[in-house]
Amino acid sequence: MDRAGVSDRLRALVVDDEPLARQLVRVLLEGDPEIVVSGGCSGADAEAEAARTRPDILFLDVQMPEVDGFELLGRIGVEKAPVVVFVTAYDQYALRAFEVHAIDYLLKPIDETRFRQALARAKTQARARRGGEVDRRLGALLADHARHARRFLVRTREKTVVVDAGQIDWIEAADYYATLHAGGKAHLLRETLTELARRLDPARFFRVHRSAIVNLERVVEIHPLFRGDSELVLRDGTRVRLSRTCRREFHRRFVGHADPR
Repeated sequence: MDRAGVSDRLRALVVDDEPLARQLVRVLLEGDPEIVVSGGCSGADAEAEAARTRPDILFLDVQMPEVDGFELLGRIGVEKAPVVVFVTAYDQYALRAFEVHAIDYLLKPIDETRFRQALARAKTQARARRGGEVDRRLGALLADHARHARRFLVRTREKTVVVDAGQIDWIEAADYYATLHAGGKAHLLRETLTELARRLDPARFFRVHRSAIVNLERVVEIHPLFRGDSELVLRDGTRVRLSRTCRREFHRRFVGHADPR
């Protein structure tokens, strides 16, 4: 291929915290003569990698533990972001949002035929971007995602349970999942605590520890502990640790001003 041909190829960056998932997408991309894979990395390294390689197309995992897909795009900026094909294991909120805004996505495990279809659309959009065309769908998707969640859909083997945000007492981190505690019941949701904290109303919910979010309306007692930490007691008797580093902001949210201590 001549030098002009090389320069015309579209650059693709693969972002996923799972190395095997990145490798699969890379293998599928390398079979396309119009694509050159500029790199592959985790969410934590993706902002720097995108700035370095300036990809035309970004294959982006939605759920990553350190920096998830939506947070990454917020850091890059909608105007600077490449054409995005989201990749997700399963997330009802995300899938519904992608479909509403006509944004392409792939479900894990990735189907090769579906991948080829998504790649063909992404290439068309990327060339239009090179021609100066602006795609405003991504900005609309991020704005929609940023709105406060009113309810959550929790899928079980037999059914889908609807949990209203106002019913939640507190939320507990469980690796790549989160457990919604509401009315004495526990619901496992495939979202990280970081993503949930961003979607919830900050006037009602507060992240009191790296592993817990509480509904401020459920707090009935605050007990001091050693080294500046505290323990919150909720209406149902649940005890949740309030980290020393979060104490001043918690008091500001809870009573309208910061704890002077």
